[in-house]
Amino acid sequence: MFSIEHEFDSTLITLVDEGRAPLGEDVVINAFEECVTIEQFDARTDTVQKITLSMAQLQDLAAALDLPEGVYQLARSRKG
Repeated sequence: MFSIEHEFDSTLITLVDEGRAPLGEDVVINAFEECVTIEQFDARTDTVQKITLSMAQLQDLAAALDLPEGVYQLARSRKG
């Protein structure tokens, strides 16, 4: 299950783990114009872990999900 919320400066997506135990903590994805953050609560440290991806890294991740094993470099447009 997931939810999508549109905030003033970002889109917030929350992924909820469903199914049989053990279940993972919710994953919160916050998409800004210049980057995307991914957050998940870590019960071992009692803190929220946060990863920030640039838009180029996000494009690489999206491409990697559909490619076989290997090393790749995406050709980027000359815009920005």
